[in-house]
Amino acid sequence: MRTRRIRPGALLAALLSAVLFAAGGAVASASAATPKTTYYVSLGDSLAKGYMPGMGDTDQGYTDRLFTALKAKDPSLQHVKLGCSGATTTTLLNGGGACTYPEGTQLAAAERFLRAHRGQVRYLTLDIGANDVARCASATGIDMTCASASLHTVGDNLAKILPRLRTAGGPKVQYAGMTYYDPFLAAWLTGSQGQQLAQLSVFVQELLNGIISFGLRWHDFAVADAATAFSTRSFTPTVPLPGVGEVPLNVARICQWTFMCLKHDIHANPTGYQVLADMFAAVLKR
Repeated sequence: MRTRRIRPGALLAALLSAVLFAAGGAVASASAATPKTTYYVSLGDSLAKGYMPGMGDTDQGYTDRLFTALKAKDPSLQHVKLGCSGATTTTLLNGGGACTYPEGTQLAAAERFLRAHRGQVRYLTLDIGANDVARCASATGIDMTCASASLHTVGDNLAKILPRLRTAGGPKVQYAGMTYYDPFLAAWLTGSQGQQLAQLSVFVQELLNGIISFGLRWHDFAVADAATAFSTRSFTPTVPLPGVGEVPLNVARICQWTFMCLKHDIHANPTGYQVLADMFAAVLKR
């Protein structure tokens, strides 16, 4: 048999080709091993910002706690926090209020991000509407004319906000919004007139939550029901509240999970924010 000779140039070319092929495979493997960044987008008012009295907006709110839980299962997840303290459905939709966005409104900022990262956004949460109605309540009562007009505004604005979010985000996003607890239940502790105000506040809160729930479900958002989590409807049974005595369960929840009884501030405390985060986590699992 004759020995087949390989020209040096051909050998070099073959070796170079093999090296490049191996390197290309290594790069492809490294690329496949690097997870693509995914996002959780949160919108809403001061609860979405984690506001607490004396601290302002914090990284301890329900959206932050929810993000921590979600990220434990998806290390590539990033949090895009678009909420604004004091936001109403009107400011979220049309702008104004305490926050400014390059896009003009909180909703437009969310739409732009959702479109720019189509397919990468895994979760979107929303809480909005409480500030629309809260302006109608005071220590002496609730202006029902004001409340009625505000409830109509919430319904009208949600009918514009929710479909725009879904259109921008597409079908792969898990969407969830929340109802609200009733901080004005704390009026129960002030006596008989305060107890009447507390009962009226629950009636108005139920109207607000009904409008929010209807809008969310109509547009295929999961509903995280803070009213149920905080036992808002439960004037019975009564439970012991340290330093006060026996109070309805819903009143105890507000005193223990918000700053309303301690500092006359409607916002959740760390315990309350964890309750809200757990509530969202539960509906996002479904």
